Amino acid sequence: MRGCFDTRLLPEGLRATEHSVDGAVLTIDAEVLAAEVICPGCGQGSTRRHGRYVRHLTDFPAHGRSVQVRLSVRRFRCVASHCPTITFSESVPDCLACRHGRRTGRFQNLVAYLGRAMGGRPAQALGRRMRIGVSKDTFLRSAATGARTMEFEPRVIGIDDWAWRKGQRYGTLICDLERRAVIDLLPDREPATVAAWLRQHPQIEVVARDRNGGYRQAISEALPDATQVADRWHLLQNASDAFLAAVRRAMPAIRRTACSAALDPGILTAAERLQFEGFQRRQQTNVMIQRMGSEGVPIKRIVRITGLSRGLIRRVLRGEREDVFRLRQSSLTPWFPLLEQHWHDGCRNGAELWRRLRSHGFRGGLRVVGEWATRQRRAEAAIAHGSGKCPPSRKVARMMASGRYHLSKTDSIFVAQVEHALPQLAQDRRLLDAFTSMVRNGDEDELAAWLDQAKASGLAAFARGLSADLDAVAAALREPWSNGQTEGQINRLKMLKRQMYGAAGIDLLLARLQHSA
Repeated sequence: MRGCFDTRLLPEGLRATEHSVDGAVLTIDAEVLAAEVICPGCGQGSTRRHGRYVRHLTDFPAHGRSVQVRLSVRRFRCVASHCPTITFSESVPDCLACRHGRRTGRFQNLVAYLGRAMGGRPAQALGRRMRIGVSKDTFLRSAATGARTMEFEPRVIGIDDWAWRKGQRYGTLICDLERRAVIDLLPDREPATVAAWLRQHPQIEVVARDRNGGYRQAISEALPDATQVADRWHLLQNASDAFLAAVRRAMPAIRRTACSAALDPGILTAAERLQFEGFQRRQQTNVMIQRMGSEGVPIKRIVRITGLSRGLIRRVLRGEREDVFRLRQSSLTPWFPLLEQHWHDGCRNGAELWRRLRSHGFRGGLRVVGEWATRQRRAEAAIAHGSGKCPPSRKVARMMASGRYHLSKTDSIFVAQVEHALPQLAQDRRLLDAFTSMVRNGDEDELAAWLDQAKASGLAAFARGLSADLDAVAAALREPWSNGQTEGQINRLKMLKRQMYGAAGIDLLLARLQHSA
């Protein structure tokens, strides 16, 4: 089928001469709109036509049909006798079709865009539905050649390493912190490679990095006047690791403290002391009531002796007031004996306990059973005080760093005992709190005094490391820049690597990272 054709549907710079439709393929004959043809050898124009050849280009699909452009390219003879170029072809701009390309420029841009945005197989699946007959390998090749060049020279950058293969091979990612964009990927993290890249960009003024010694060396060599900024998140992480190491060194003494059943009320806060004294009074009362019950004393007489209510006496005799955390009356009270039986049989899951009660006729909800199971677990952990059980070092460090006012009563008492028995570890914890506050508030003036105190504590190794990188640490407390953006881009890079099953090269990774929707 032949007929009229709207030339506006073709890429700008082409003129349609004829078209035909054959099933699902629309074929368009076209030629280049060129006012003058210039010889590439001598630069003179020529009108002596020598011949022509046809280039077959794929364009955007239209109305459910694939579009093939048969581009007629003319050849000319050079009119200059001294020119070494005898014949030449009229030039086709890259925006129309790249050299030796089989797709129009705008269609090639679409293929590259889909490859960068989606990857190979997803782009191929979408292209099949859009009648874009391009293979996954072509999508990836087009994406890899589409990496953007820098439009602006970066002034503030972040630099960090990323793993080609964790523990074996690493690369380097460089991010423009002002424009929040990836600038480049380097194939390794060697100081020489990083220094060579930095020398090509002498306008850089600020470099945010972690405390990697190799990057520090490369920046000092290539850009000695640039300000190096240590990453604040890594500073806090390193401080926490240093405190954890101090706790691990003190674990023998902490275990001896946990084995001690004696508790000095003088080390507790006022609120903790009131709670602990109330717990002790309840325990003494419970023991007295249970002893009288075992001797056969009637409940009515126990009520007169103790002054407690009949219901409370019954709950104590049934063993319903033995946990540290006090219970409230609820629909679950008649089911306590069955619950305790299942609990002692090893069932510790609240949902499973609720299902077992439902099979016996319990009509209450799951939440009340779950709360009972939670109280039982907390009570068992609290009653274990003085039994020789000690939490692992990581949990001890987390409890001490959290602050006693944010802990349960049992954990708060344990932390109070540890700090009373190990004053040096308590001092280390106070130094950790001071450093955390200093980093979060950007208080550079307190850094020197903190380092002097820390050098005589369990955080001495950490303090020596900060002193060796003092300028970058001080800049981290003073400057607004940090490496958070770079860490986020590395997280994105890892996602893209997993999407491509780790088989992507550095050019393809960079192109997909630089792609923006």
